Amino acid sequence: MMVMWKWIKGRELIVRNMMRSDAPAAERHLGTALGRAVKVPNKYVPLHDYLANRYADSVVLTFGQLEDLLGCALPDSARVEHEWWTSTDRDSDKSSCSDAWVLAGRTARPNLLARTVAFERRAEPLRGSRSAK
Repeated sequence: MMVMWKWIKGRELIVRNMMRSDAPAAERHLGTALGRAVKVPNKYVPLHDYLANRYADSVVLTFGQLEDLLGCALPDSARVEHEWWTSTDRDSDKSSCSDAWVLAGRTARPNLLARTVAFERRAEPLRGSRSAK
């Protein structure tokens, strides 16, 4: 019981230190993906943090849970297009929503009929991501 309490207190300290940072949230989540610097868009930082701090190799979230986590509705394309979840187009210089799970060391596997997404841990995290400590 005492070990668990120490673990919880340690996690609280980490979160407090992250919140005290002077940098905006998205700038605290920088990484390198396939040769380009990327940052998680502000809208998707809560999803990145959630996935980066899960110890399970697979995390399954419903669309409703994702919307609760983000505090807003998913785009319509996320509900009907498989590619919205699986595309990691790195040709553009702007950040995309997929950076939230890519920089957390995960891949997304949507089930559009069930309205769920499975985020699977990659064998090797990207260089420069927060999960590659």
